[in-house]
Amino acid sequence: MMKINKEEDIIQLVKKDIWMMEILKTVQGLNLPDWWVCAGFVRSKVWDVLHGFTNRTPLPDVDVIFFDKGNVNEEVEKKWEQKLRSINPNIPWSVKNEARMHVANNIPPYSSSVDAISKFPETATALGLTIDEHNKVHLVAPCGVEDVLNFIIRPTPFFEETTERTKIYEERIAKKNWRAIWNRLQVAP
Repeated sequence: MMKINKEEDIIQLVKKDIWMMEILKTVQGLNLPDWWVCAGFVRSKVWDVLHGFTNRTPLPDVDVIFFDKGNVNEEVEKKWEQKLRSINPNIPWSVKNEARMHVANNIPPYSSSVDAISKFPETATALGLTIDEHNKVHLVAPCGVEDVLNFIIRPTPFFEETTERTKIYEERIAKKNWRAIWNRLQVAP
């Protein structure tokens, strides 16, 4: 099993993964503002490698987010998904403009895509990747990478703030049943 200790190790892991880099470069080609490929796309790769899996765990979707206050029409997201499917139909694309997702989630507006990532349900899922104009891969981890690297599932601070959000988090953890795939995971008390 490979040892991964820090953010830079995760970036190196991604850079060596042809499939992940192809996805990042495909999304980069859309020129979306403040874009990231996030959540399970990053988390599952880390957990697969740390568990010594030789095959990638299938993803239910590849989450692409961006932030564009100028056009919060959901139809725009669907058009970007269609565009991505036309480029690579084998990827289960999901595209969301985080400038409108606060409405769907019934919370105050996000200030950026990174702000939205910080408010994902679990710390181990609050991760995103992007490529800049110099083709450098960047990882954002507003809650740090310690939990994903140590197999710990816990709510982000945002999901600990209210009983309602805590309940959503708990239901999500039960539904996802990640321990059935990655047996080293521990749900924090």
